Formats: sequence, C-alpha cells, structure tokens
Amino acid sequence: MTSPIARPLFSLLLAVLGLLASANTSFAQQTEDDYYPLKKFPIPEEAYLEAGAIEFLPGGQLAYGTRRGEIWIIENPLVSNPAEAKWKRFAHGLHEILGLAYRDSWLYVTHRCEVSRLKDTSGDGIADEFETVNDSWGIGGDYHEYAFGSKFDRDGNIWVVLCLTGSFGSDNKYRGWCLRVSPDGTTIPTCSGIRSPGGIGANHKGDMFYTDNQGPWNGTCGLKHLKPGKFVGHPAGNRWYDLAKKEMGPRPQDPKDGSRFMTEAARIPEYEPAAILFPYSKMGKSAAGIACDVSAGKFGPFTNQLFVGDQSDSTIMRCYLEEIDGHYQGACFPYRAGFGSGALAVEFASDGSLFVGGTNRGWGSRGPDPYSLDRVTWTGQIPFEILNMEATPAGFRLTFTQPVDATTAADPASYDFLAYTYIYQGAYGSPEVDTSVPKVTQATVANCGLSVELTLDKLVADRVYELHSRGLRSEKNLPLLHPEAYYTLNRIPAR
Repeated sequence: MTSPIARPLFSLLLAVLGLLASANTSFAQQTEDDYYPLKKFPIPEEAYLEAGAIEFLPGGQLAYGTRRGEIWIIENPLVSNPAEAKWKRFAHGLHEILGLAYRDSWLYVTHRCEVSRLKDTSGDGIADEFETVNDSWGIGGDYHEYAFGSKFDRDGNIWVVLCLTGSFGSDNKYRGWCLRVSPDGTTIPTCSGIRSPGGIGANHKGDMFYTDNQGPWNGTCGLKHLKPGKFVGHPAGNRWYDLAKKEMGPRPQDPKDGSRFMTEAARIPEYEPAAILFPYSKMGKSAAGIACDVSAGKFGPFTNQLFVGDQSDSTIMRCYLEEIDGHYQGACFPYRAGFGSGALAVEFASDGSLFVGGTNRGWGSRGPDPYSLDRVTWTGQIPFEILNMEATPAGFRLTFTQPVDATTAADPASYDFLAYTYIYQGAYGSPEVDTSVPKVTQATVANCGLSVELTLDKLVADRVYELHSRGLRSEKNLPLLHPEAYYTLNRIPAR
C-alpha cells in the first residue's frame, strides 16, 4: 500500500511527466500557423480577382490588378477582420495586368501590350484618364506573351520582363528581353535571355531580380539577377541585338546545347547564370512574384531577404543572397504553404504583413480556389529556422534564428547533403545530374550558439547543395520548423 506522504509525491511526479510529454508533443507539432498565420479575404461575387499585381497607395489603400484586366481598390486592407474590407472597381478594359507602381497621383500598369498610366481626376474613385507610357515591344495572340513589370527603381525606371511567344522562340520584337522604361517613356534594352518570367522585384540594395521557369535552357526554375548588359540564359531572343547595339553591344555567343551553367559562363562573358535554382518539385514548379522584407523586423528575423511565390504549389519561399566575386548566389528555404490559389503576386504592407494574390486559370495550383487574396502576419514568436546559409572555402556556415543545442549541432550526423546540377540544354527542363553525396566531416559551433560551420569532404562549384538538418535541435530542444535548404554554389569563395 502507498503511504499518505508518497501519494502526493507520486501525483506530482505524474503531473510533471505529463507536462513534459505535452511540451514535447507541442514541439513536435509546431506548424507555420504558430508563427505566420494566414488571413483569407472573402472575394466579392462580382470580382474575378485572378491575381496579377499588388500595389499600396499613399492613403493606405491596396490596388489589386487582375489577369482579366481590372483594377480593384481595397479601402481598408489592414483591417483585423478581412470580411470588413471594402472593395471598389477602379478600372477595367486592360490586358492581363502583371505590374503596378504608383507615382505622382498616377497608377502605372504593366500589361500585355504596354506600360500605361491612369488616374481618377473627378474624385469618384474610378479611373477616367488613361495614357500610354511605352509600347515598344511586340505582341501576338499567344497566351504565353506575359509582360511583368517592376516597381520604380532608384532612377524612376520600370523594368519589364517579356516572355517569349512560346517556350522556344518568338517573331515579336523584344520578346525574351528585359527592358527598362525611363521616366519619359524611353525604352532602354537591358538584358537578353528571358524565357518565361513569373515575377520581378528588387532586393534591399535596389538590384533587380526576376524568376524564370523550367523549360528550354532552364533545367529548373530560378531566381536571376538582371544586371544591365547581361544575357541570362535562353538564346532565342538574341535575334533582337541589332536593335540594342548602343546599350548592349554585340550579340553574345550562343550556349552549347548539353553543357553546364558555369562551363558556359566561363566561355560566354555576357552570361549570368541563375543566382538561386529552385529544385523542381522540391521547391515548387512555377516560380512567381518577388517581395523584399525591408520592414526592419516587423515581419520577424528575415530582414532584407526575398520572399518568392510559387504558383503551382501555392507556397512562398524564402531566399538568402550573398555576393561572391561580384556575382549573386545563395540559398532558398521553404517558408509558408496553404495559400488559397497559386501564389503569383506578393507585396509587403507598411505594417510588415505580406499580401499574397493567387490565380490558377491556365496554371493549375495546389490551392483549390480559382483566385484568392491572403495576408500573412507575424505573431511575434520567432521560429527555430536556418536564417542564413553562406558558402565557405570548405563548406557552409549556417546561422540560426535561435541558439542551437551544442551536442546535436556539433554532430556531423545531424546533417545530410546531396549535390547535383542540371543540364544546360535546349530541350525542355532537365533531370538532376552529376549527383554526389557529400559528407560533413566537421561541425563547429560558434561560442554564441547561433551559427555552425560545416566542413565537407569535397566541395564542387556549379552544384546545388541540398541540405537536410533533421537531427539538429535548438537550445530549447526544438526541431527546425523547416530542416531543408538548397544552396546554389556557382562559385566557391576564396576565404
């Protein structure tokens, strides 16, 4: 028989064990919702909000451009309950809007045929003045001729990336190019080699990037730096170099079919390979809109990183970039899933929340809705994540959002790598090739507990290094919310 004294002690022990079990269960069951919940906006019945572009206006309203050529204004987009948001149609009759930017009372619209600008002069909330700013590119009847437009850059230019007419080429002027449209409407040819863009945006330094999608000369989707004068991969548009000799110089050599990215970069000085490759299926199938977190911490610990949509998987990815020898490269990480439709348009609000517009017409998506608008907010709780993944001469340095457990972090068995690349070829897409399984020979934990330096038995450039850190735990015994990372190692740093 248990003594009267032992009974309360035994009950206390059971209670403590129960709390520990509950805590461990809660650790194991952490979800993205615990840190970055979604608020879904009800869509008015009369609106077909197939997302194309989002822009915030000076008064706090949100302008929402659609693929059906309409612009809707949400008067109170930051309202706590999205059902209370007020919608009004501002304009219609445009052609597949894929870019919005505001300046000096004008709303600039990049759509299939041109960059236009429009405004409301009567004060009734409906656009009544429309002007063409630039229409210097060609257009046909093919559904594939997307034109994605940026926000204004530091010089007041809008950057436009023009999809080819089809996957393999185009007879329409400047298809397969990036053009800048200057404040006075002048065309500035900027880069060649575009295939099928899904979005365009600048990083915190003002350097412009776009997403290109798997297909000919694109083994998988990627994030590419639009450095003026560069060729970014698909040679079909190079036929228009005769129109751009002043800005671009002579036409570059065509890439060799069946080669590798960095092999061709060494042979073709103008060629700028993707800064980040998004492994197909693992990180989505249709890379889309780009937004940079410049909220100075309002959105959590990921300041100055890029957030990139994937239309097919209805997800947002997170991208860390660094410069090696004057060229961008870096890592992508899973960030958030569960959007209502294909995540195409992304934009940060003044309060640091992220708005994501979705569409799936013509592009199937994991999100089941034909169109959607979701808002991602931060709860203030910091998830245990890989914050940065940087290349070193012998491997990689991982920085975390929380201190790591020294034992699991110092154990090479906590980390599994796979390395591979893609064939640079004119055929559609590519399998993973040149595959190897690098081993971590040493894991050195920094004294602060916030970073780990991984030494690999062999490091080879021109590879994607896929990392799984499932054995790692935080100082509080948390697993990583997302243990996967994918680093595109174009160049190995000297130090």
